[in-house]
Amino acid sequence: MKTIRPLLQESRVFVLATSLCLAVSVLAAPVTDPQLEKVVQQGKELFTHNTFNGNGRVCQTCHLSGGLAPGKLPDGKAIPSLANAAAVFPLFKPRQGKVVTLPDQIRNCVGGALEGQAPAYGSDELNALVVYVTSLSQGKAIDMGGKPQ
Repeated sequence: MKTIRPLLQESRVFVLATSLCLAVSVLAAPVTDPQLEKVVQQGKELFTHNTFNGNGRVCQTCHLSGGLAPGKLPDGKAIPSLANAAAVFPLFKPRQGKVVTLPDQIRNCVGGALEGQAPAYGSDELNALVVYVTSLSQGKAIDMGGKPQ
């Protein structure tokens, strides 16, 4: 029995290590579906060029480097990057007194900082923006309600 126990422990360690390697490789996988990649690019285009009939700003005005770098609101307040946004939403917003989803937050930004017409829920525009912002979180661990980075 004493010789089986170390062998069992080694097997468990091997299985755990293999599982972790597999999980990391799956999480870090790039978008490989051509149709999904097309929507990611459409979302990026909206993010960097669409004013949503607002004040002339685009998403990238506040969210620098396509959302990958920390940014600033129009009032100068620093904001985190969007690099893990899809990993932390939904989250509870105390000021609003409710849980906010990623589509809610995108619509709030368009209507607020951009003073534009927020894309409708379920619209191709909103879906493309959500897909793009989600792509920025590719490989990040889910931390629902966590802190944006």
